[in-house]
Amino acid sequence: MTGTALISTFDALLSDLDGVVYAGPNAIPGAVESLRRLAGVGVGLGYVTNNASRSPAQVAQHLRDLGAPAEDHQVVSSSQAAAALLASLLPAGAHVLITGSAALAQEIELVGLVPVRGAEDDPVAVVQGFSPELGWKDLAEASYVVAGGALWVATNTDWSIPQARGIAPGNGTLVAAVAAATGKSPVVAGKPEAPLFHTAAKRLAADRPLVVGDRLDTDILGGNNAGFATVAVLTGVDTRESILAARSVERPDFLIHDLTGLYAPYPAVEHDAGRFRSGTASAIVRGQSVHISGDPADLDSWRAACSAWWAANPETTSALAPVLEWSDH
Repeated sequence: MTGTALISTFDALLSDLDGVVYAGPNAIPGAVESLRRLAGVGVGLGYVTNNASRSPAQVAQHLRDLGAPAEDHQVVSSSQAAAALLASLLPAGAHVLITGSAALAQEIELVGLVPVRGAEDDPVAVVQGFSPELGWKDLAEASYVVAGGALWVATNTDWSIPQARGIAPGNGTLVAAVAAATGKSPVVAGKPEAPLFHTAAKRLAADRPLVVGDRLDTDILGGNNAGFATVAVLTGVDTRESILAARSVERPDFLIHDLTGLYAPYPAVEHDAGRFRSGTASAIVRGQSVHISGDPADLDSWRAACSAWWAANPETTSALAPVLEWSDH
């Protein structure tokens, strides 16, 4: 095991929010303290979020209320990405139907487009982002306009969103309702597309950023798409089991329990004759099974298992879960 902290080899942390820093209004234990420590080790900090229900300024204020370091410019949102995309495709002053929050409408306005709320305003495009206030009438209005041939942009398609009470439906479920009604698919602006991460890194002048997230299909895939190192945490949507089964493009470089793991030494995984070792744990693949020598509660066991299983299955286009066989040391 190396003696230096995982974060020490990077110059910036690009952090997801829901499921990493907070769940609903409340901070995840250890998250705020971990974020505050970054400045002391000379690591920049940016927040990359797919949640388009609030403006970057509102998100930054929420983070400051929790005690986390956050300036408005440190927050890069999918609503900003959607607005930039629409501005590149439409003439100034074009009408865009807002299926989402007031914060999303504000971002559309900031790029010189006109946010509207109904088909009677002749929108040439629809932008759809998460808002807990969205109802059937909003989705129906979007469906009418999309079916009429308008350009359709979704801020993101996260299927779920971590809340204080558990996992709730995300923007992807609402986008799917419009897709089902129209037979059409949107252009997606936020994660897992790479521009959001490149924008965040550029703002921090970072050459070696580390992307941290709780979701394989947005955070980790997006960081991988951007060409950055990725680390998965277990405080949100994805689990040890789902990460082990991840398709190749969604596999993280590192696996930690929560943000406090950024400051712990990360074990170098070694392998010999098909056996992969992480710390005191080891794993070997036999057919469709992974034989793990270690404690299921020890993350090193899962790091070894991931290394072994991924080496045996380097190119998978869908999730592939092995049979797990455990033995102690």
